[in-house]
Amino acid sequence: MAKISSICLFCGSRGAVAEAFRAAASDFGARLGREGIRLVYGGGQVGLMGLAADACLGAGGKVVGIIPQHLHMREVEHKGLTELHVVSDMHSRKRMMFELSDAFVVLPGGIGTLDELCEVLSWQTLGYHQKPILLVDIDGFWKPFLAALDHVVAEGFAGAELPGAFRVIPGLDAMLPALAEMPEPTSSYPERL
Repeated sequence: MAKISSICLFCGSRGAVAEAFRAAASDFGARLGREGIRLVYGGGQVGLMGLAADACLGAGGKVVGIIPQHLHMREVEHKGLTELHVVSDMHSRKRMMFELSDAFVVLPGGIGTLDELCEVLSWQTLGYHQKPILLVDIDGFWKPFLAALDHVVAEGFAGAELPGAFRVIPGLDAMLPALAEMPEPTSSYPERL
């Protein structure tokens, strides 16, 4: 059974999206706050990211944001976090989010969310970590992505390790039970790339 004390959230930074996605972000944050699980995320105050952070803080939780300098200078960071780390670039952001987290939960998002998800999937298939990765499939959002991954495997560009690197859950009620069933998180990610 995995002991999860910190979850990294990957999700969209846009607010003009379906209400089901917005509600899920708020629900996610509130659940973490109530359970005493620290939220690690990209540090923004906007979109699903901001909703999740606000809900976690509102439920008494701790939230750590990691934001690159260029976004910090645009003043899109969340000003009420437990901790805010300003880093030099996007790669440093993803690396720090990885290091501070025991698991990854992925809600709907755009190209940045896909980038973050694909990076942790790649690191896992390369053997750098065995941290749980959960895709929350709200209203079938992840179905096209999952079909693309099936295609990659069918064409021989990845093996069975790819579909085994993550789990898809239908909603947030399944999140904590799914995490509890998974093995203890491990990481052997190299100190320097």
